[in-house]
Amino acid sequence: MADRRQVLRIGAAAAAAPALAGTVAAPALAEARHGKAAPLVVGHRGASGYRPEHTLASYELAARMGADYMEPDLVITKDGVLVCRHEPEIGGTTDVASRPEFASRKKTVLLDGVSVTGWFTEDFTLAELKTLRATERIPAIRQRNTLYDGRFPVPTFQEVLDLRKRLSKELDRDLGVFPETKHPTYFQKLGLALEGPLVRTLRRNGLDRRGAKVFVQSFEAANLRELADRHRIQVPLVFLTGASGGPFGDTRSYADYLTPAGLKELNDFVDGLGPEKSQIIPRKADGTLGTPTSLVANAHRAGLKVIPYTFRAENSFLPAELRVGTDPAAYGKAIDEQVTFLKTGIDGLFTDNPDVGVLARTLI
Repeated sequence: MADRRQVLRIGAAAAAAPALAGTVAAPALAEARHGKAAPLVVGHRGASGYRPEHTLASYELAARMGADYMEPDLVITKDGVLVCRHEPEIGGTTDVASRPEFASRKKTVLLDGVSVTGWFTEDFTLAELKTLRATERIPAIRQRNTLYDGRFPVPTFQEVLDLRKRLSKELDRDLGVFPETKHPTYFQKLGLALEGPLVRTLRRNGLDRRGAKVFVQSFEAANLRELADRHRIQVPLVFLTGASGGPFGDTRSYADYLTPAGLKELNDFVDGLGPEKSQIIPRKADGTLGTPTSLVANAHRAGLKVIPYTFRAENSFLPAELRVGTDPAAYGKAIDEQVTFLKTGIDGLFTDNPDVGVLARTLI
């Protein structure tokens, strides 16, 4: 743990990019303010506000907009290859439903206790998956992203690491990756555990080491314990939490983990928290922002960094006082929201609009 703790240095290269624009900006160093490292900007599923999520095009745009880290969600194929999708079910993020050759693979499963019907990565080899093309997951909100439907294949985790290496050289800054293990218990029960392939891939690429620009995150505490204790992973680990419920198969709730005693326990095997943003600043009954909680201060007191999710530009995702007009798909005052949250002392944020995050952190 001591080795991984030394890796956790929040403050990395970023670019000053025009907010709410799809243009590429020249990179510049993120500056520390008041002796504290600049907050991280994590490109959530890439620049998913501008391109279909979890595509190489989305990750690359995030990097060019100045994100410090690209965030791939990891699931696995039938032949054991890590690929980047939001969920094991791919009916909502690829064109698989329109492919008659795969019609018979539609099924219903219990995914962490929830009945889900669709097509699942564990039923496809990598070669089969590569014949599919990505589509926009929320087309009603991000209609412009549908321009790119059918253009991009599903990337492997290795392809994301190759992209990171190429862009780090081109942009002359060390880009990071922030992979999330998706539904690890589900895949373990299928005999397709994510942990081993993840650690092997990082080590094959020289990235499971002190100083590597990598964080590994999960909503399951047991998954992170296994990575720390059994696999002896050297990069920092981040425990994701929700505003309700708890990790699948865990007797404890997220709220219990976030008590002062729970945070102290988490410090034994993780380095940071990734809370849902309402756990930092909850919303009032009227949908406006309320008073910040003590979570940031409590986590920092326990030696944990705090990087909340997910910041988006559209009205439908913003607090009521920061919406502009009545169109749920229109952009609201996303910069103002991110500045407000950054002023709570968080150590970074996950955003679908990396250019907004890059600008917002210059304003605190």
